[in-house]
Amino acid sequence: MLRILILILLIVPTVEIWFLLTAGHIIGWFPTLLLCIATGVAGAWLAKREGLHIFHLAQVQLSRGQLPGEAILDGICVFAGGLFLLTPGFLSDFVGFFLLFPYTRSIAKIFLKRWLRRKIQSGQIEMFNFNRFR
Repeated sequence: MLRILILILLIVPTVEIWFLLTAGHIIGWFPTLLLCIATGVAGAWLAKREGLHIFHLAQVQLSRGQLPGEAILDGICVFAGGLFLLTPGFLSDFVGFFLLFPYTRSIAKIFLKRWLRRKIQSGQIEMFNFNRFR
């Protein structure tokens, strides 16, 4: 796992720099800079809007006595998307917007649910059982 993480930490910034340099050669350095700033600002606005919407949805679910499971997963995706949009680069911006838009976020949530289910079933993640303390 550590080897994969090191590879990701080396490859992703290299690809991001390559994309930025290529865009700089094609459209110029100033439009590339403006595009990076614009995606950051638009992403921050969208992350705030989606985050507040999810927070309100979780409050409504809690007030009805429901567990806000989907809202929590949405919140994780929106938070991760906002972090990706703060990172300069077009590849990270694509991933960030993918996690922020509700329709594409639902695709990411499917994979997140599968990953969580596998971790719980294998015992790598343990659910807390309040009943054992009674």
